[in-house]
Amino acid sequence: MSFARRLLVSAPKAASFHLLNVLSLRSSAASLTSTSFNAEHQNTSSPDAEVHLSQSCVKRLGEIMEKGQYLRIAVEGGGCSGFQYKFSVDSVKNEDDRVFEKNGVGIVVDQDSLEFVKGSTVDFSQELIRSSFQVLKNPQAEHGCSCGSSFSVKL
Repeated sequence: MSFARRLLVSAPKAASFHLLNVLSLRSSAASLTSTSFNAEHQNTSSPDAEVHLSQSCVKRLGEIMEKGQYLRIAVEGGGCSGFQYKFSVDSVKNEDDRVFEKNGVGIVVDQDSLEFVKGSTVDFSQELIRSSFQVLKNPQAEHGCSCGSSFSVKL
């Protein structure tokens, strides 16, 4: 089952409606010219297609990760705003994964999730009540919940 279909099945109705609109806009734009579609997907090294790591994120990853381990970021349907970020430690890189490294540590994002987080910054926040990795300044998100773990997609 494709990533988009899994999101449609698991996301609330409002988020599903928004995702359908985003997917249909993308597919209609892609059918206009195959050249522009291919150029867009081949140019994955542009700053807009990257995920940035803050200094606090790099520092914390250096403290907790063993050699060959990465912080995996995935986007799933759910949460109070329609989509949610999932963080896990992973030592396996899949064929469709993109790796973003800084100072010897890195994060891994699958190609489907990258569409939802490209251009954003991953940060590590430590407060009295919790410490967590967070996605900040996500240009693909219209708004998020107050805890920062879920978001809605821009149309």
